[in-house]
Amino acid sequence: MIISRSSVALALFILLASLTSTRSVRADDSQVGAWSIASSAPTERTEVAAAAIGSKIYVVGGFNKPNLQNALKFAISTDVEIYDTAADSWSIATSLPEGRHHAGIASLDGMLYVIGGFTKSGLSVWQAAATVYQYNPATQEWRELAPMPTARGALGVAVHQNRLYALGGYDGKRNSDAVEVFDPKTNTWSSGAPMPTPRDHLAVVAADLRLYAIGGRPELDYHRNMATVEEYDPQTQQWRSRAKLPTPRSGIAAGVIDEWIYVVGGESKEGTFSANEAYHPATDQWRSMAPMPTARHGLGAAAVNGRLYVISGGPTPGGSFSQVNEVFTPPVVKPR
Repeated sequence: MIISRSSVALALFILLASLTSTRSVRADDSQVGAWSIASSAPTERTEVAAAAIGSKIYVVGGFNKPNLQNALKFAISTDVEIYDTAADSWSIATSLPEGRHHAGIASLDGMLYVIGGFTKSGLSVWQAAATVYQYNPATQEWRELAPMPTARGALGVAVHQNRLYALGGYDGKRNSDAVEVFDPKTNTWSSGAPMPTPRDHLAVVAADLRLYAIGGRPELDYHRNMATVEEYDPQTQQWRSRAKLPTPRSGIAAGVIDEWIYVVGGESKEGTFSANEAYHPATDQWRSMAPMPTARHGLGAAAVNGRLYVISGGPTPGGSFSQVNEVFTPPVVKPR
């Protein structure tokens, strides 16, 4: 068979094009990170709370997918499921003492804390709670601690210097500007400086010795999503505004990896978000990262060993449910 020079040239062109394409994909991954799929959660849920203790992630409460068995409880979940990131496997933990959705969550000194949230009252599922539940993985038992001074749900909770900070949320009538500080060693609460912009469905994280209140919405209304980012210095009890979230969102989750804050998901009247945007506190700059494979809101997120695990949540606005477990690996080359 005779092969013409033009055929050889065409083959070389195709080969070079494919190699160039492969290199560009890898280069993009190095700049925006990459997602992978992990083992699905045992149950379909939304409006969950999630936090890590060591290499295990605890996914707590929310709403279960409605069925005949949970109808009387309005599908408000007491489920606690544990994801082992090392084994890529799930197990079931002791249930919450009472169902909660839109709760705050954090871990400290090997204990899990579930703070506030909403529960049912009569025909409503929006009764704000002030409860604090502590879970001990060693004994697999829950105990109730001193309640928050301000009952609220859809709040944010973060840990700073061995204390838990509960920020914002909705108290059943209005948005709360409360910043309340819990000391587990003394089982007592104190107050910090109020938030400048009260809101709910926000993300709250601790990074670079500060707390960051990101996004959210007023009065449970996702038609009015916010891009507000405010930084709180617990030492001086001072707030200041920072660069706005590029995509105004609420019903979001966030995690901190290597001094970067990654904010994922959310919902609006148009639909749910796959957005994944990274904030660098030291430079006050945002960068767009690789979007989530599955857009959703009411999701849980936790950072373990340099990766962000994003679990459950609703794929459409309002009452929708999933078992999705997707893992974000940040870019090799950190954007600056």
